[in-house]
Amino acid sequence: QVQLVEFGGGLVQTGGSLRLSCAASGRTFSNYGMAWFRQAAGKEREFVAAISWSGLSTNYADSVKGRFTISRDNAKNTVYLQMNSLKSEDTAVYYCAADRTSSRSTNYHRYDYWGQGTQVTVSS
Repeated sequence: QVQLVEFGGGLVQTGGSLRLSCAASGRTFSNYGMAWFRQAAGKEREFVAAISWSGLSTNYADSVKGRFTISRDNAKNTVYLQMNSLKSEDTAVYYCAADRTSSRSTNYHRYDYWGQGTQVTVSS
């Protein structure tokens, strides 16, 4: 079992930045691939970014490529999402997720554990 807790959401103006953190506890964090998904009101959950267990491989949704960066610190059992140049369409609840196979899949069904989510609101 892995417990995930997200931090760092909030209200930011268009063009601003936020850094989300996801702290993990339970089974060995470094064994899991990690990802961030988001869900806007009335929309389906969508993939944002993923990172392998080692941190050496990442992938991003086209909508955030070049603006968002996913990283991890296995010594701190934490994964991060640095979000720059935020747009109103980035407004959503952001979730971190853990995958035992480290697949970096864009399909949320592949993930075994989820955090409770943190709200990010980008206003103009």
